[in-house]
Amino acid sequence: MRHPFAALLAAVALSAPLAAVQAQSVPTIPADATLLSVSAQAEARRAPDIATISAGVVTQAADGNSAMRQNAEQMNRVLAAVKSAGIADRDVQTSGINLNPQYRYEENQPPRITGYQASNTVTVKLRDVAKMGKVLDALVASGANQINGPSFGIDDPEPLYDQARIEALKRAQARAATYADTLGLRVRRIVSINEGGGGMPVPMPRMAMAKAEAFDSTPVAPGESSVSVQLEVVFELGR
Repeated sequence: MRHPFAALLAAVALSAPLAAVQAQSVPTIPADATLLSVSAQAEARRAPDIATISAGVVTQAADGNSAMRQNAEQMNRVLAAVKSAGIADRDVQTSGINLNPQYRYEENQPPRITGYQASNTVTVKLRDVAKMGKVLDALVASGANQINGPSFGIDDPEPLYDQARIEALKRAQARAATYADTLGLRVRRIVSINEGGGGMPVPMPRMAMAKAEAFDSTPVAPGESSVSVQLEVVFELGR
């Protein structure tokens, strides 16, 4: 089955000279033509299918070696919980390991080291958003004491971008038709189409959760993610 966006572009190509759809060619404009440039933007939305969280362990001890050893033991339990949740190794990545001295400051005295703080953080991509609450609870139960996120997104946003492209092109065509009717002209063809920078998937608030979480797990509302496309379309108008 032909993709709807490809079909729409094919229809445009069939109704216009080849020069109108080739970026490297300069179209010939008839002397009686009026060029109209139209900007159109459209959004497409859907529920996110991936979520990313940052989870880590922070430990403190009198010396650096003890802080790192305790951190490693606790972090191994966290990673085991991540694996038990069914998250693949490719979706777990260490994002930071730090060891820093802790100081005590007293008036008229140089800073004095009182101990060391170790931290280890991993970034986890969850491909089943509905399990987010239970995964968060499992991380905390296993020893994670530092959690940030979640950040929701769409694993393959291109089909969503195509939806926005179709809508943006339809809006541009409708606006061109309005101008042409007002001027007593008709739209002859599309001379050029330029797509501006498309927005990355952005979380959008939604009043109702897609799926209610159980009361015994951390509640998470995924909402919706959206993408946007900006088109600059040049039309040729004439009688």
